[in-house]
Amino acid sequence: MAGRLLHRILYVEDDPDIQEIARLSLVEVGGFSVRICSYGREAVELVPRFKPDLIILDVMMPDMDGISTFKALRELKDTKHTPIIFLTAKVQPDEVKQYYAMGALEVIYKPFDPLTLADSIKQIWNRLFDER
Repeated sequence: MAGRLLHRILYVEDDPDIQEIARLSLVEVGGFSVRICSYGREAVELVPRFKPDLIILDVMMPDMDGISTFKALRELKDTKHTPIIFLTAKVQPDEVKQYYAMGALEVIYKPFDPLTLADSIKQIWNRLFDER
């Protein structure tokens, strides 16, 4: 899979302001095709149609939090192996350790820099395929 390009990103975040900042960063700066879901269940329903290359999850969301969403996405055929990044303010060392233990590709801390978010995502993506 070396050199695989990143095009479609699914971003799951319940805060409308953060959604908009991330959308601007990922679409306008990064040039990605981005779909945003406000809730975990919405993401689980959308992935078979959108088929994201990468999923970015917030942890703190109502109803179905990011950890539950991660687990539900891993149960789906379409996203069993899709790389997932947590973009979260829940970054205590034991929490971050848990995300990696679950299989998260990376953890990006909030608040994030909207001018560098897309480049950070590209670097993480490229590192994923450079390591294979």
